Amino acid sequence: MEFKPEKYSIEDESMKPFIDAGEICDYINNANPTKESVRKIIEKSLNKNRLNLQEVAVLVNTNDPELVEEIKAGAKKLKENVYGNRIVLFAPLYVGNLCLNDCKYCGFKSSNKNAVRKTLSKNELIENVKALEEQGQKRLILVYGEHKKYSPEYIAETVRTVYDVKIGNGEIRRININAAPLDIDGFKIVKEAGIGTYQVFQETYHPEAFKIYHQKGAKANYPNRLTALDRAQVAGIDDVGIGVLFGLYDWKFEILSLIRHTNHLEACYNVGPHTISFPRLQDASENDIDEKYKVSDEDFTKIVAILRLAVPYTGLILTAREPENIRKEVLQYGCSQIDAGTKLEIGAYAESPEIDQNLNKEQFLINDSRTLNEVIDELVNDGYLPSFCTACYRLGRTGEHFMEFSVPGFIKRYCTPNAILTLTEYLIDYAKPETAKKGWKIIDENINKMSDSKRKAEVIKRIEKIKAGERDLYF
Repeated sequence: MEFKPEKYSIEDESMKPFIDAGEICDYINNANPTKESVRKIIEKSLNKNRLNLQEVAVLVNTNDPELVEEIKAGAKKLKENVYGNRIVLFAPLYVGNLCLNDCKYCGFKSSNKNAVRKTLSKNELIENVKALEEQGQKRLILVYGEHKKYSPEYIAETVRTVYDVKIGNGEIRRININAAPLDIDGFKIVKEAGIGTYQVFQETYHPEAFKIYHQKGAKANYPNRLTALDRAQVAGIDDVGIGVLFGLYDWKFEILSLIRHTNHLEACYNVGPHTISFPRLQDASENDIDEKYKVSDEDFTKIVAILRLAVPYTGLILTAREPENIRKEVLQYGCSQIDAGTKLEIGAYAESPEIDQNLNKEQFLINDSRTLNEVIDELVNDGYLPSFCTACYRLGRTGEHFMEFSVPGFIKRYCTPNAILTLTEYLIDYAKPETAKKGWKIIDENINKMSDSKRKAEVIKRIEKIKAGERDLYF
């Protein structure tokens, strides 16, 4: 039966909902994988071509263990071809958890009377940023509840405050935002503060499931949330991030919807999502969730590999919701960004490092609570190149300009040198001695692999400048 979305009021009538649940279900129901078709699709992706909905449907329906392993191997190869072995690191910083929504899966929902509500004061915000800078963090994502207090003006003010915090060689060079959808004027205000990527996750793209989970607050307006990043694009924010919370509805439907959203952004603005996130549902205070759609570890690793093949150019964000062993495995299949040293309790970065996780103080539980240095240590052990790079954002390689470099796979030319330079800073300023020893070895290995002799010589030259005291050098 053809799906017909309900009528909602939308601020901009030109921005209509673009998810047709019936169409997506038809793609899934009619996709019949064969060895020939799956291998042909993998080959298409390895040539750095975007996959269409029909092709993605074939991959999500692939259950043959041999072919699933080929999908994962293809994703691993594609990630190496496009991004190299670098992994970008960041930290989430929760600014406030006041919220007017009542999402059934979230510890911050308005009906949760046990939740400890807090908004960081300006001084508390500064102290937490200092603590993050002292760890070596250079990239943050600021997270806000959906509440009238967290207006565009307020978000912009906190962004400027964070950028102004400097301690030693520490500074935050890129601030991304995860907050409620704004109108076009609101997005313009936030853009002027110098943000990087603006994230709005649909949580679930299935309209009926969405309605079940979001019955109160502004978030209950499905089309308003779905078209939020259209308004961001119109306002001039050309770096946007999409995502779903896997576990709310069937994961196959959600993957195809993410690709449909990507298609929509590309068609309307010539710019796809800068990042795609794929968090799995975790325990939260007073959550009310049917585990019918719980995603297994086996399916989760497959999800990551399919997303990498489906959208070769976009960054894939893996969060600390996942335990160490899963993070370690799926990094191979195409993830390009991870958080590290994560604390979700508001204000926790500036407090004791021994704080116990408390569901009444956090949005949900995390499963990887290792320090930034511990994560970096494992990354270099596994042959990855940790990166704090912010060069593309600061040199205007965003939006269509980013697509020009990333779609054909040229972005690697910048990723590896900039990763080397930012890791050099970390090793000198923050790393523990044993981690520094391993880090210098991985830097030497990556320099030796560089084929461009002029770029190689310039990287070596800039490393010496950093050793001499200069900072923030990039290509």
